[in-house]
Amino acid sequence: MKKVLITGVSVIDFIFQIDAIPKNFEKYRANNASISGGGVAANAAVAIAKLNGKPSLVSRIGKDEIGLMIENGLIKENVNLDNLIIFDDHKSSFSSVYINKNGDRQVMNYRDHTLPVDASMIANIKEHDAYLVDSRWKEGALQTLKLAKKNCAPGIVDAEETVTQEIINEASHIAFSMNGLKVFTKIENKFEALKSIKNISSAWVCVTDGENGVYYLKDNKLEHIPAKKITVKDTLGAGDVWHGAFALSLAEGNDEVNAIKFANSAATLKCKFFGGRDGFPNRQQVDQFLMEYK
Repeated sequence: MKKVLITGVSVIDFIFQIDAIPKNFEKYRANNASISGGGVAANAAVAIAKLNGKPSLVSRIGKDEIGLMIENGLIKENVNLDNLIIFDDHKSSFSSVYINKNGDRQVMNYRDHTLPVDASMIANIKEHDAYLVDSRWKEGALQTLKLAKKNCAPGIVDAEETVTQEIINEASHIAFSMNGLKVFTKIENKFEALKSIKNISSAWVCVTDGENGVYYLKDNKLEHIPAKKITVKDTLGAGDVWHGAFALSLAEGNDEVNAIKFANSAATLKCKFFGGRDGFPNRQQVDQFLMEYK
């Protein structure tokens, strides 16, 4: 089992399944609901555990009821929490999530911006086979990517709209969301946007585009790996599953194209089920789906 170190955000999601996203100031009743652990990094760690990897999470939470829920949920999912940082007198992050009948989501998140940002302790973490970061905690991301370089292992960035040039400079692999790519480059055309990243970084770069799959550059040409079409019930956490699966596949020695196919399969399977982490697939399910994908 390959070891992956994941650094970034952990939250609790309060999830409500409804017919349509509310627009008026009145009371609404959900068709279904669940409470699930969430957060970009934490979800990726859980996905890796379910896919037979060994995830270790570096994350910051407050010493409160939400923090206890986060911690217990991750322990239940077999995520190593030796590097979970718990702060007295600070609040943990949580979100209210609305999911409509098409599986589209709207998220309202609370984050304590007074959480200490020091990440110097990451330099002392033992060697892993791959390293994955989100860009919400810049100091943690930078320290983790430097550790990846030191250990000659993949250093992967889940690049959303908060990604910075500093983080990009340290990465070996950058997987942008479509919105993250547009915000960072200020370029609408994905081919031109990806080329602009290659002009400022030696990293391998791609952009994920939900149900449309993944785009990357090869020999200055835009390549596309589609996602299999399914009936979508819930997209919450699908991107996090994708990044976790991609990082694990690289840790296992696969090339980027096969890592994308593995990650596409894992994320697609997640979208078939409602309820956050309850829908994260296991390794057997993804391997079977991947055979059909090919």
